[in-house]
Parts: sequence; C-alpha cells; structure tokens
Amino acid sequence: MAHLDRPFDYLVPAELADAAVPGTRVKVRFAGQLVDGWLLERADDSGHTGKLAYLDKLVSPEPVLAGEIARLARAVADRYAGSLADVLRLAVPPRHARVEKEPHVPPEPPAPPDPPEAAGWRAYPAGPAFLRALTDGRPVRAVWSALPGEDWPARYAEAVAAVVAGGRGAVVVVPDARDLDRLDAALTVALGPGRHVSLSAAAGPARRYRAFLAARRGDVPVVIGTRAAMFAPVARLGLVAIVDDGDDLHAEPRAPYPHAREVLLTRARLADAAALVGGYARSAEAQLLVETGWAREVVADRATVRARTPAVAPTGDDPQLARDPGAATARLPSLAWAAARDALGADAPVLVQVPRRGYLPSISCADCRTPARCPHCAGPLALPSARGAPACRWCGRIAAAYACPECGGRRLRAAVTGARRTAEELGRAFPGVPVRTSGREEVLTIVPGGAGLVVATPGAEPVADGGYGAVLLLDSWALLTRADLRAGEEALRRWLAAAALARPASAGGRVVVVADGALAPVQALLRWDAAWFAARELAERRELGFPPAARMASVTGPADAVADLLAGARLPAEAEVLGPVPADGEKERMLVRVPRARAAALAEALHLATGARTLRKAADPVRVQIDPLSLF
Repeated sequence: MAHLDRPFDYLVPAELADAAVPGTRVKVRFAGQLVDGWLLERADDSGHTGKLAYLDKLVSPEPVLAGEIARLARAVADRYAGSLADVLRLAVPPRHARVEKEPHVPPEPPAPPDPPEAAGWRAYPAGPAFLRALTDGRPVRAVWSALPGEDWPARYAEAVAAVVAGGRGAVVVVPDARDLDRLDAALTVALGPGRHVSLSAAAGPARRYRAFLAARRGDVPVVIGTRAAMFAPVARLGLVAIVDDGDDLHAEPRAPYPHAREVLLTRARLADAAALVGGYARSAEAQLLVETGWAREVVADRATVRARTPAVAPTGDDPQLARDPGAATARLPSLAWAAARDALGADAPVLVQVPRRGYLPSISCADCRTPARCPHCAGPLALPSARGAPACRWCGRIAAAYACPECGGRRLRAAVTGARRTAEELGRAFPGVPVRTSGREEVLTIVPGGAGLVVATPGAEPVADGGYGAVLLLDSWALLTRADLRAGEEALRRWLAAAALARPASAGGRVVVVADGALAPVQALLRWDAAWFAARELAERRELGFPPAARMASVTGPADAVADLLAGARLPAEAEVLGPVPADGEKERMLVRVPRARAAALAEALHLATGARTLRKAADPVRVQIDPLSLF
C-alpha cells in the first residue's frame, strides 16, 4: 500500500540477535497478519513512543539485500513515484531454499587480470583513455557510438576487464538472451572462467538465485544479464554499462516501471562508479547526457566511419526514381533486387529485414481495399499461410466464408506482408538459393557465409560469417508512420543494427533502404551519424516539451479514479495537465508535464496522492508511470 511506504520498527528477540542482520528476510505481525519483510537496519533505540512488537520469524540468515541496493531501491522508488516494496521485488529474486542450503566454500580470490589491450578501442580517439580511467577507478561516464561491423561484446568485455584489473566490479545489462550469450562468451575470453555470472529471468529460479548469491557473497566481481541484472549486488562497484539503451526491452513492465538505463545511471551516481551507454544507435536520453556534460561521447572520426561503413542507398531519391519510376510504390524496387542478385552472385549472404512477422498479418478486400475485419469481434483478419483460411488476430475465429461488408467481394489481398510471405516470394525469385527465416518462432544466432537469403524481423537478425554482402530494409513505412514519439528514433535504431552486419563498402557490402532519401532517419543512416539524428531529435522534443527534455507522467485508469487522484495531488505550480484520451478498455489516460527541475516534486505529489487513495480504500486502481516509453 502506497500510504505504508516507510520503514517500521520492531524488537529483535534475544535468540535472533546474532542472525538477524541487515539484509535478511523476516516475517512480522502487521495489521493482524503475518507478512514478509526486510530487515533494513539495526539500532539501539527507536524514536517510536508506543509499544513495539517483536520479529516473528527469521526466514533465512542469508543477508540477500545489500545496503547499496536498499539505498538504490529507495531512490528508484522516489524517481518513479512507486513504493520501496515494489522495487525490492524487482531487485531481489524469490528465495530458493534448496540453493541457499547448498554448501558454500568461498573461492580463492584470483589475482587481478592484467589491464586489457586497447587495440579494439583505438578506432575511437577517446577509447584508450577511457580504458585507462576504468583501470584507475575513476568515475568516467561515456556514451559510445559503435562503428559498423564492430564486435561490441568484445569492446564491453575489454571495458569490464579494465575495471576488474583495477580491483573493482561491474554490472552490464543487455536487451535479450542472444546478446547475453554473446557477451558471456566474450567475457569468458577476456576474464577467464569463474569471474562473472549471468542473471536472467529466463534462466529458471534455481540457476538465477544461485548466480545472485554468487554475486551477493562476493564470489564473482562481474554480473551481466537482461534488465533483471540492473539491481545485481556487486562489491566495490566500479562500472555500470548498458547495451542499446533505446531497446524497449530495457523498460520494466511491472510497477513502478523503471527503465534499466535510469536505474544504472542512478546507481553510478550513488556509488560514484563509471558508466557506459553504448550501441550502434543513440537515444535522445543518451544525447541529453552528452549535452548536459554528465557524460562524454566516445566516437570514431569521420574518416574511420567512412572506411568501415557499407554503401547505403535509398530507393526513393530522384536518381533512383529516374531509373525506376515504380520505385516509389514497389515493395522491392529494382535497386534492391540488383543488390541481392549481385551479393548472391559473389557467394555472399543477403539479409532482408521485414518489420512484421507472420505470413499476411493484415489483409483487405481485393476489390474495394476495405480492411478485412472479423464478423464476430471486428478484429483484424490475417492469413497464416498460402493455403490457410483467414483468421482473426484477436479472437482466433476462422472466417472461411468472409465477404466484404462494403462491396460483397470475397477476394482478398495483402495489406501488410510478413516475414514468412517475404521468404516465400524471395525463394521463388532466386531458385536454388537457401532461404532462412529468423523471428519470434525461431531466432537464428549465426548463419554461414555462403550464398543464402535470411529474412528476419527487427532484433532477430543473425550474424553472418564474414558479414552480409547486402542488407535490404523493407517496408520502412511500417516503422516511420507509427503513431509514436519515438518512431523515427526506433526506425533508425533497427536499421543501424541490421546495416552494421553488412560488409564494408570496400569489401562489396551494400545496404538498400526502401524509403525516401530526404527523411531524417534515412539521412542519418546514409552518413552513419546517429549522434546527429539524436541531437536533432532532442532539439525537437525540447521545443515541443516532450521527454527527455521535460518530465512527463502518465495516469491511467477509470475516468472517475483518474480525476480523483489528480484532484488530490498537490502538483507543482508549473505542471501542465493534458488529456484525457481513451486508453485500453473503458479507461482513460491523462498526462502531466513538468520541467526537469520539478521532476522530484511531480513524483512525490503523485505518490502521496496514490497513498491517500489507498488509505481511503478506493476501489478502482490507477496506474502511474513516469516517462513512459509510449505517450499515445
């Protein structure tokens, strides 16, 4: 309950005096019930004037909650208008009694490794100095823009090795399991076995808790993982790092909805540790760190960028339209076909990025182009395969006898083409060439370097041995026309991630983006200049008053409940309330915007207003999110 978001004092029985140390799990009587709790601190006396109850039970003598993590959790809760209990549920995995009872023999502390060679970082003028600062234990903060074809796991492993060589620890957060596997392999090479653990919710309860305990007990100095690792306890923390911070997988979907980047940056500030934010793209939030001076950018000079970049060409500029008038409307213009044909002829693989998975995820009437809708629930119809019947994507019902309600037509056409249909079409166009798909059903990690076609959805692109001869970026409109504040930023992030897998132009690598070359994200891709686009995006958001230039809160729930919460909130005088707009179901959403300097006041006001509603036992819950990824 939000109104109970504070510590409470209890007496420690004499028989638990030695075992009940800060960080242990306990059970206490609270409001007549036996509830779980954390022992945060031991003190000789209490400021409470009434009678104190005793701890009822010590769940485990294992002090799993480190003092640094408790302070971090409090700061994160305050930042996101949440409660400490919710953050601690994210920070400490559920107890696994069998793992806790396993015999524990502290390993012999290995000798610190030698500082790593800076060869990989020499492509960036500030790179070697950054590594030296990490070894010296200085709290340097960097925003790194990776070159195309960069072995980013090796660069992160070298940064971690520099920190470990200086006698300190590190936490690195990656978007997904594929990236985690690559970083795990790179760290094993850089540090040797037994110096790091991986934390991921997909690892299973026992394995995850075992890795957590190894970090908490100080058996390893390095923890890597998905967003589950952002609160990982590491002794003498020297570096926090995040890979591709613009990926939406870094946003926690559970209250209070923290973002891994913000948690790690808060942690760097509290622990006086170094920070590294890196990737091929750059988010507006990372650009803000550079422009405010909180971090320095680590980038390559333009000559190095040009030497490492594949040849990038759009299909919608004037020269291409002059050669191929149909390029403006064709899904796969002649330039893209030629690039794929030439790469396959040179015995090189071709990557085709398609934003939508499935076969035909959206269909319409072939006669009047009216979108095909389910007769039962009005959901969109899709075709699962060439011979399949139309099925609703919402309720799953088959619409085999579908007839258009506008014209009565029974023929259907594709409105959106998915990855599997694209693979089928390319297989017919290039007979004898193997075609592989990588997406939700099966994500490929690596493909051979010979001639072949790989059709992948964004984020599922496999690495090709020797790089791709051509990368085709299709259906750009599906990314650029989304009703989302981050549509352009997200499109460029996905394009750069795919284009980075191509060979350099000097080795014949080509990238074709099916889009107008005058668009800002396409221009950034052509020049491989993510920093320029991020600065442009941040300037526009600053002018319009959107995050990260301003702090914004989303309040979602039934209309009466939202109005009740905002009426009871003592918002800052500078607060601007926007809305309401419809949300999921019968709910509505209101947005509250304040300058960044008033962010703490906004979070506190919303948290207190939420507490007042829980104290009154208000029936309808209201979801409060600070700086949500989507504002629409």
